[in-house]
Amino acid sequence: MTLVKDSAPAARKARPAARATEGRPGRRRENLAGYLFMSPWIAGFLLLTAGPMVASLYFAFTDYNLFTTPKWVGFDNFTKMFDDPRWQKSVEVTAKYVIIGTPLKLLLALGVALLLAQSRRGQAFYRAAFYAPSLIGASVSVGFVWRSLFSDGAVVDRTQTFLGFHVGGWVGSADWVLYCLVALTVWQFGAPMVIFLAGLKQVPKELYEAAEMDGAGPLRRFWNITLPMISPVLFFNVLLETIHSFQIFGSAYVVSNTYCGPADGTLVYTCYLYQQGFKNSQMGFASAMAWMLLLAVALVTAVLFWSQKKWVHYEEDAR
Repeated sequence: MTLVKDSAPAARKARPAARATEGRPGRRRENLAGYLFMSPWIAGFLLLTAGPMVASLYFAFTDYNLFTTPKWVGFDNFTKMFDDPRWQKSVEVTAKYVIIGTPLKLLLALGVALLLAQSRRGQAFYRAAFYAPSLIGASVSVGFVWRSLFSDGAVVDRTQTFLGFHVGGWVGSADWVLYCLVALTVWQFGAPMVIFLAGLKQVPKELYEAAEMDGAGPLRRFWNITLPMISPVLFFNVLLETIHSFQIFGSAYVVSNTYCGPADGTLVYTCYLYQQGFKNSQMGFASAMAWMLLLAVALVTAVLFWSQKKWVHYEEDAR
């Protein structure tokens, strides 16, 4: 009896160990299957993202024209960059585009989201209609259509003349062509609108009812309830749209008919980078520009994350 009693606990301890030993081959097979399914993404990341990034970091410190062996020049590309007037112009144009286009796009998206958050007939149709430009706005065909709309004698020009504004076509004016791009990006407000709409749906109705009983008007309810409650969604949209604005290329390249003009009016940063890298074959200089853009976007992102402590309210903070 003693032998039986003493052997029972040992047998119980041995069973989990045996099961763990038996389960290891199964886990290995599952892990292997997972890595096999992930292998296309891993290969694409290494070959199309990580590899080119490492190569561009090396090229940024070399004199490389795509046809000869890269020659190490140190920080010459960066010093040359800061002395280049066209590079300074590209920074100015891009900053102007980001500062004007991003707030206008977010304001329109939030305004339409507030309207669609109310129950009304045909709500699904309006959501789809307002979201559609976000799907097609970045296409080359839309860029050609946009250029034709804002050309001399086109619809926008004739409308301005009818209203008494003799500005001419925006595409042909160095002072107005950038606003043509701003109008195009504002027209694509559907994606942030959907995100705003999802955030508005999460605001408890009891808060509005209580504020209304206290005599708060629509503006006060919006400022004291809606904005604080959707501030995480607002922060997400600001961050996403700011980064996206820094990366503008296709619309500027197509609307300006591939030369980023007139008078460098649409010479956004990526357009000048493309000209230096693929038209002038200055891949070393273009790589340095690309890394400088990455640093600028990282700095702006860090500032936004730092500032969120002052105006973004999370539910965890309330607890």
